[in-house]
Amino acid sequence: MIGIIRYGAGNIFSLTAALDRLGIDYGMVNTEADLEQYDRYIIPGVGHAGAAMHKLEQTGLVPAIKALKKPALGICVGMQLLTAYSEEGDARLLNLFPIKTLKFPHEGGFKVPHTGWNQVYPEKENPLFENIPSGSHFYFVHSYFIEYDQSFTLSSTSYINKFSASIWHSNFYGVQFHPEKSGIYGETLLKNFSKI
Repeated sequence: MIGIIRYGAGNIFSLTAALDRLGIDYGMVNTEADLEQYDRYIIPGVGHAGAAMHKLEQTGLVPAIKALKKPALGICVGMQLLTAYSEEGDARLLNLFPIKTLKFPHEGGFKVPHTGWNQVYPEKENPLFENIPSGSHFYFVHSYFIEYDQSFTLSSTSYINKFSASIWHSNFYGVQFHPEKSGIYGETLLKNFSKI
């Protein structure tokens, strides 16, 4: 059963609609005591990383999240929160991954935010991407990206520069794209996470 960490900065509806479609059981985590009811977690997020971190700190859940031993998946801004620092709001984040979240440069006629479908290429073997072909398309909406670091990059994509489309370290996973809006392969990824 998946616990969705609620802190006021996630688009819960599209995520829960996808989980409902897939028949994946879930509930909401509002307090530290709620964490005990679940065997894996999703940290959703849309909007501003610095503001999202501030809201997360206000819940009092930060120490408990950092101490999790069960699988946890950050989505979009939820993934960025797992990094050490974001240029968005000059914010210190959870530092579960010693890497940074950086702003896309405006160059070469590329539009920022990076919005729409892009190809994702797994760089490590991991159950999260089981039955998802290399080069599958996922849906992105973001102005900030996770710097590419081979140690933590689970999959990569390119827009202006190469960056981490997903990251993995121990029991923590993050995806920059929105699996709940990414069709069959996004649904496959959510199903895979529910079984990790």
